[in-house]
Amino acid sequence: MNEQRAAHGDGLMIPVQTAKGEFRVWTRRVGDNPAIKVLLLHGGPGGTHECFAPFADHLPAAGLEYVEYDQLGSFHSDQPDEPDLWELSRFVDEVEQVRQGLGLDADNFVLYGHSWGGLLAMEYALQHPQQLKGLIISNMMASVPAYNAYANTVIMPAMNQEALAEIQHLETTGEVEDPRYMELLIEHHYKEHVLRMPPDQWPDGVNRMFEHLNQPLYVAMQGPSELGAHGKLAGWNRMADLGRISAPTLVIGATHDTMDPDHMAWMAGQVQKGRYLHCPNGSHLAFYDDQEIYMQGLITFLHDLAAGTV
Repeated sequence: MNEQRAAHGDGLMIPVQTAKGEFRVWTRRVGDNPAIKVLLLHGGPGGTHECFAPFADHLPAAGLEYVEYDQLGSFHSDQPDEPDLWELSRFVDEVEQVRQGLGLDADNFVLYGHSWGGLLAMEYALQHPQQLKGLIISNMMASVPAYNAYANTVIMPAMNQEALAEIQHLETTGEVEDPRYMELLIEHHYKEHVLRMPPDQWPDGVNRMFEHLNQPLYVAMQGPSELGAHGKLAGWNRMADLGRISAPTLVIGATHDTMDPDHMAWMAGQVQKGRYLHCPNGSHLAFYDDQEIYMQGLITFLHDLAAGTV
């Protein structure tokens, strides 16, 4: 852990109180804007902020400030061996403690969540609406059962069926650590729906994020399968509650995403002040494979939020 923190020595470690004691999470501010401060929630659970490398090339130049953040259990933060901490409600409480530690409030606090981070951002917005200036939900549906249905009816039928059968066999027999499992996933799923780039050209930030993934945390909440979610989050569904989200909200989806883009467009119409950004050439990591459209839409929303025109 000391070596990890030395590599990120310019960050701020924020204490987080939990039922298992105090731990620390890593954050780092990028840019400077007193009116717009975007806290980035990464995917996983158990991923890292490292996948957000393209944000540095776009947001500061547009006069926008954001905060990188590794959630508890992720690579640059404390990684307690405490499975009882891997609960959605505790992560929501952690985000609130991080907000307080950073001194953010409704005058400037914008919460951005990608994938699992989008789920966490929705949950936070429903529990702490008074703290938010704006909300961004990127590449995440409002229901895990609906996501699983999309995987079963759209994603998996379009795959090479022999490869799918082998992937499912490895999952059923608990052999997901077998290198063959990831080899099959990258060739038959990731290249189509996670990042539409040749794997040998994947950006460094993406490779580091996958290398640093906290696998036990990920499996506990997401489940062992990459084709749907079957862990602690399997029953999560906030479709009926979207109308209670009052903060101006941008929902981002993509044509080739693991998530249903039609569902995400629908979400933007359910929240009280919603806008939908579609990335026609993008996948789950659309801020890489449809970067120009993604970043232009994101920056426009943030500038409109600052101007009060959302």
